[in-house]
Amino acid sequence: MDQQTRDGLMLISVATVTMQLLKKGIRNTWMAGVLPLNTPAKRIVAPAYTLRFVPYREDLVSLENLSSPDNAQRRAIEETTEGAVLVIDGRGRDDIAVLGDILIERLKVRGVAGLITDGGIRDLEECKSSGFSMYGAGAAGPASLVGHAPAEVQCTIGCGGIPVVPGDIIVADSDGVVVIPLHLAADVARDGVEQERFERFAKMKVSKGAPAHGTYPPNDQTKADYQAWIKDGEPDL
Repeated sequence: MDQQTRDGLMLISVATVTMQLLKKGIRNTWMAGVLPLNTPAKRIVAPAYTLRFVPYREDLVSLENLSSPDNAQRRAIEETTEGAVLVIDGRGRDDIAVLGDILIERLKVRGVAGLITDGGIRDLEECKSSGFSMYGAGAAGPASLVGHAPAEVQCTIGCGGIPVVPGDIIVADSDGVVVIPLHLAADVARDGVEQERFERFAKMKVSKGAPAHGTYPPNDQTKADYQAWIKDGEPDL
């Protein structure tokens, strides 16, 4: 993702991104049940680094192998690229935590952009006090090893019902989390900025008494009025 694309995505909402992806034929993009955990929500625009959990099995999970350098969870904590967002397949289990405050602190110190998961977070108040950007299913006391086994990093995962491919662009705000295929990110950023500019115009028209029909979506007259508004320097109506 180049800087121009990132700057554009920083300006537009998750709702706008979902509409742009819908127009481009990509419908399944918004994560269900993955909520902002900071107050207020802390915006994320970053490429995805992924971690996949599978169901617990005794030979796959123990206190001993938790500290192994080959443990996928520990690899993710140390290998997620600075500026990327760690996206964890928590199997949709809101009753099991995928991370707690110590590992969250490590991600923060390493310059990771945030955490996205459809699982729970333990020590949630401590995690929130760190200021680290988090989106998840909520608080959960039990540690991951009571029900999850760390399986793989940097593979395609499911999170909140959405496929996430390593390098996909994640946009998160108070409306939740949306996943943009990398090859569409520049187009979504460009067209999304234009969409929000028109929507500002349309909302001003409606606030002055214009009917929704013919304003949003625009008829020919509204389109002409919009172009004139742009030419005039986008003044308040």
